Amino acid sequence: MTWNWTQQGWPEFKYDAARLAPLERQFLLSSGEVIGAIRHVSDDDRSQLRIELLSDEAIKTSQIEGEMLDRLSVQSSLRKQFGLDSETRPVKPQERGIAEMMVDVYASWAAKLDDETLFRWHAMLMTGNRHLATIGGYRTHADAMQIVSGSHDKPVVHFEAPPSARIPLEMAAHVEWFNRSAPQGEAPLPALTRAGICHLYFESIHPFEDGNGRLGRALAEKSLAQNIGQPSLIALAFTIEHGRKAYYSQLEKHQRTLDITQWLVYFAETILEAQQTTLRRVAFYLNKAQFYDRFRGQFNNRQEKAIVRMFREGPDGFRGGLSANNYISITRASRATATRDLHDLVEKRALIRTGERRHTRYSLNLPQATEAH
Repeated sequence: MTWNWTQQGWPEFKYDAARLAPLERQFLLSSGEVIGAIRHVSDDDRSQLRIELLSDEAIKTSQIEGEMLDRLSVQSSLRKQFGLDSETRPVKPQERGIAEMMVDVYASWAAKLDDETLFRWHAMLMTGNRHLATIGGYRTHADAMQIVSGSHDKPVVHFEAPPSARIPLEMAAHVEWFNRSAPQGEAPLPALTRAGICHLYFESIHPFEDGNGRLGRALAEKSLAQNIGQPSLIALAFTIEHGRKAYYSQLEKHQRTLDITQWLVYFAETILEAQQTTLRRVAFYLNKAQFYDRFRGQFNNRQEKAIVRMFREGPDGFRGGLSANNYISITRASRATATRDLHDLVEKRALIRTGERRHTRYSLNLPQATEAH
C-alpha cells in the first residue's frame, strides 16, 4: 500500500483553492456571529459558558477514541484550572489531564507551535497512563505504527505511519509549516485550509504512541484560533463525534494521496457545522440562565433535580422527551407524586406537555426550542 508519506512530493499537498473560497468566506461570517453571541453573555455567565463548551469538547474528543469521561468531574477540573470555585469532587487522572490540556490550548492559542507545547499536551493527556513507553515525547519504538481493525488473525490495516526514526524530522517540518502558515507567518493560509491541512498532516505522521487524534484536533483548534484572533470555542470534536464514520473514512482515504481537495471540503464543512452547533449551544445556555431567573424558588427538590438533569442533556434534550418513568427514575418519587410534580411544572409553564397517556412526554419550555436540534 502506498501511503501519502511515501509518495514523491510529500508533504506538499495539492488542492483546489477555488473549491474552498466560498467556505472560507462563510467561516469568517460565522466567526463574527459566534464572537458576537458570546459577547452578549455577562462576564460571570461567560466563565460558566466557557466551562460548558470546553467540557463538551473534552468529553467528545475523548469519546471519539472510545474513552468515556464523567461530565461533572471534567467541569470541576476545568473550574479549578481557571481558578474558579470548585466543589470537592473525585476526579480521575484522565479527566484532570484532558481538562488541563483544554485549558492550555485555550490559553496558549496565540503562541507559536513547538515540540515543547506538544510534549506538554501529551503529558497532560496521558496523566495516569502506565502502559506507554514514552509520555511527553515522540514515539521511539521499533514496531510499525499502524491503525488496525478486525480480528488478530485477519487484521485490516487502515494506515501505517512513518517509522519512529523519522518522527523528529517529520515533526520539525510540521511545526515549521504550522508557524509559516499562520496569519503573521511567511506564507499565511486561509483559516479552513490551514486547519484541514494541519489535522491531516499531523494524523499522517502520528508522532505519539497514543493520543494522536485528540492532539490533532487540539492543533486544528489552535490553528483556527490564530486565524480569527481569539480562542474559537467551536464544537469541533462534538461535530466530528456526531459523524465519526465519515471522519475516519475521509482520513483513511486521504492518507493514501497528496491530492486532498475533498478532505479539505469535508473538514471545512465540518467546521462550519461546528460553528452553527456552537451558536445553538450559546443560545441554549442563555435560555437556561433566563429559565432559572424566571422560576427561581418555585420548584421543590424533586422538580429541581429533574430540571437539572434535563438541562444536562443539552439542546437536544431527552430523546423523544421526558417521560413520567424518566421522572420517577431521576427523583425516586412514587408515580402519584411524579404525576403531581409534572402537572405542577406544566401549570407553571416550566415544561411543555405533548402526547397522551403512556405516550405523554415533557420538554423544557425554552424560546426557539424548535431550532435547538
